[in-house]
Amino acid sequence: MKQEEFFVSVIVPVYNGEAFLEGVVDNICQQAWQPLEIIIVDDGSTDATADIAGQLKANVRYVRQPNQGPAAARNRGIEMAGGNVIGFLDADDLWAGEKIAAQVEYLAENPAVDIVLGKTQFMRESEGADGKKTFDAYLKPGVFLNLGSGLFRKAVFDRVGVFDPNLIYSEDADWFLRARELGVSIAVMDQVVLFYRLHEKNMTRGKTPEEIGFLRVLKSSLDRRRNLT
Repeated sequence: MKQEEFFVSVIVPVYNGEAFLEGVVDNICQQAWQPLEIIIVDDGSTDATADIAGQLKANVRYVRQPNQGPAAARNRGIEMAGGNVIGFLDADDLWAGEKIAAQVEYLAENPAVDIVLGKTQFMRESEGADGKKTFDAYLKPGVFLNLGSGLFRKAVFDRVGVFDPNLIYSEDADWFLRARELGVSIAVMDQVVLFYRLHEKNMTRGKTPEEIGFLRVLKSSLDRRRNLT
């Protein structure tokens, strides 16, 4: 596949994201990649998310559904996607400027790779003397199994399946574990591609490890592997 043959569908799940939505769409548009579509899946927001989405003039497709959680929202986006490559960006996060171009180039040069990830830089919310809130770099960048740091060939979802809608948390970890079990090829680029913003309304803020459920997801993966032996 030649680089110019990559049509990228960016899926943005959002729930009560009025403070971030316009900024994240602008951030995606600044990628300056074509062909590209932005699919906003509103997971039952009760704020002004729908009004803001209706005013966006970019190449945006907007759909609203009853609140079902991020897994169901991403699945709806995959179903709608017209591209052969999928990117995921939560409404409160941002991408580095050349993220799509760099990862498309990697996929074009490595046709056996199904998913390419990059590094994540955590950004922590702070308040300045003027009362304005900003996000500053927090800890060193690292490699995490974060959907927003990747670019995915759409065909990989035919192989692995979509996200488990029964999981409100750790649905991304569950999907990556299933992909690994099936031998999906995942590569990592040594550059920051995702700015993950930590703030008071993050879904996992204040949640215990038991509530997030990663250990349960890991146990399910180990059980599946044992059943194959």
